[in-house]
Amino acid sequence: MSNPSTLNPQQLAAVKLLDHPLLVLAGAGSGKTRVITEKIAYLIKQGIPARHIAAVTFTNKAAREMKSRVGKLVQGKDIRGLRVSTFHALGLDIVRREHKALGFKSAISIFDEHDRKLLLKELIKHGPQVYDLEKVDQYGWQISRWKNQFVLPQQAIGEGGMPDEIIAAKVYEEYTRQIKAYNAVDFDDLILQPVLLFKEQAEVLEKWRNQIRYLLVDEYQDTNITQYQLVKLLTGNLGRFTVVGDDDQSIYSWRGAKPENLTQLQQDYPRLQVIKLEQNYRSTGRILKIANQLIANNPHVFEKRLWSAFGPGDQPRVIKSKEEIAESRQIASDIIHHKFRHSTQFSDYAILYRGNHQSRLFERALREHSIPYFLSGGASFFANTEIKDILAYLRLMVNTDDDQAFLRVVNTPRREIGPTTLEKLGQYATQRHVSLFTACFELGLEQSLPEAAVKKLRHFSNWLVDVADRAQRGDTFAVVDEFIEALNYEDWLQENSTSDAQADRRMSNVRELLDWLRRLSKEEGMEDKSLAEVVAKIMLLDILDRQEEENSGDRVSLMTLHAAKGLEFPYVYLVGMEENLLPHQTSIEENAIEEERRLAYVGITRAQKQLTFSYCTHRKKYGEMTDCKPSRFLDELPLEELEWNERNPVSEEVKHERGKAALSHLKNLLSSKENV
Repeated sequence: MSNPSTLNPQQLAAVKLLDHPLLVLAGAGSGKTRVITEKIAYLIKQGIPARHIAAVTFTNKAAREMKSRVGKLVQGKDIRGLRVSTFHALGLDIVRREHKALGFKSAISIFDEHDRKLLLKELIKHGPQVYDLEKVDQYGWQISRWKNQFVLPQQAIGEGGMPDEIIAAKVYEEYTRQIKAYNAVDFDDLILQPVLLFKEQAEVLEKWRNQIRYLLVDEYQDTNITQYQLVKLLTGNLGRFTVVGDDDQSIYSWRGAKPENLTQLQQDYPRLQVIKLEQNYRSTGRILKIANQLIANNPHVFEKRLWSAFGPGDQPRVIKSKEEIAESRQIASDIIHHKFRHSTQFSDYAILYRGNHQSRLFERALREHSIPYFLSGGASFFANTEIKDILAYLRLMVNTDDDQAFLRVVNTPRREIGPTTLEKLGQYATQRHVSLFTACFELGLEQSLPEAAVKKLRHFSNWLVDVADRAQRGDTFAVVDEFIEALNYEDWLQENSTSDAQADRRMSNVRELLDWLRRLSKEEGMEDKSLAEVVAKIMLLDILDRQEEENSGDRVSLMTLHAAKGLEFPYVYLVGMEENLLPHQTSIEENAIEEERRLAYVGITRAQKQLTFSYCTHRKKYGEMTDCKPSRFLDELPLEELEWNERNPVSEEVKHERGKAALSHLKNLLSSKENV
């Protein structure tokens, strides 16, 4: 069982408070995950069965870490049934278990962003002339925003607004009807649908309240309005919950996050208790001093001030460069020098920036200096549209009940099977409780669809059955190659790519996927495996590929400030500290400086031992060199705590030492290559 005696007084109070709804204001590095995991252990010790406890957060990685930590505190059968997941995984569980109450059949498909965009495109093409295909992304963004704000189609239409919003609201109404007919939900529906269900069906809500008797919520400042509704419904008037958050780290307003949800709790739960965690277990005193002074420029409902028992530590540094190439090279050189002096690992260093476009020059500089690096947020091979398309075809060949795969490929490449046809097919399949693929062959379908539409659906389905049969009986991959050829998929890519070069790259990805499948089929122990088993293996590799991104090895981390949230590194470089970069130009124009300041605060509080800011006096913009001003955030820091390189020029001794470090690094590289 757990050992709460090592908790500080505020952490212990948060763990033991059970008879009030609780808001834990947890500053950066203050041990909030530990409080949640210790509280789960304490709840179980107090006699609440694990199966009646749920903890929710925002990422799979955070959920895995939380569950792993609880597993070390609570042994054996006592942990059985504990629910630790993301918000959306909890929503998916509710949607799947309550599909009948929601009016769905059991095999619900989950639409990703690409699926949603394809459906919206079809709706726009077949809708009234006022629908604009060029605004498909705008419609998709607006629909997502409405769902996150708990605004339903009729509300969106009734509220009027600008002409574009009225049109988007009508698209939203059609999209909602269409996706339901497909027996599908999108990512935002995983929260919206449970909220609608609980509001409309009291007996279902009561069942889930009995199931989840205590709820813990991590990163509460990142919840949107619909997620807040879900928490409120599940926990009821008594408020059997602990929510943990930090208003100073709310950086996702563009995703619908409402830091106001923290203050809303006080209004909705008068008995709410608030406990602040202000002792930081990550950073030195000087790093925290500048973080506190920066964030004090934002207005606060809840005041808090981070402190540390680690002592003051090194002075944070500010490096000025003439332009961005010099900035990237100077930081690469600085990392080699620092590593040489302190015998550190490359994985101890992180370079953080406001936008992904800033990574390119740092990648080049690190490569020039032979420094291994890991670019967080780089697109996975499996995220490419063409890979998703071909895998969906293969998934459908091995499992014709996969409605999501069916919907992805039935009109890719285009077969003139429009949304009206698919809507009616979906309605028929739902009534008959069969998959969309199976519905194509039923005689009764002819009563629901015109003969021409039925003929197209059956032609497609029969063709897939034939290909799947030949793949099972003969040379599987020769058949798959013929199938790709017959699809005219290469022509489809040419039509839907911005250039011939892009189309060629995308087709080479398809060939790489097929070669990969071949290699998997010939691996030891897989000689006689079916196509179904090879497809299952590669889908697992997709999951492992995503996990591999998190296990980056001994490499310098490159990432955006948004991606860095929740992480920590001994040595952090916060680059591009300039007006129009951080704070970002759009945020300046939209008067959203407070969130930009929180973003800088998040960057600062990632650092454990040393923090370095860098900025340029000139930067290329649209091919021309422009003047840059240092970020206003640098002016808001306590200047006496900072070491400025422009005021303290590098000595000849340090220059000599840096030369030795670079030479040593080169020798080590040559030595390691000789030993390979």
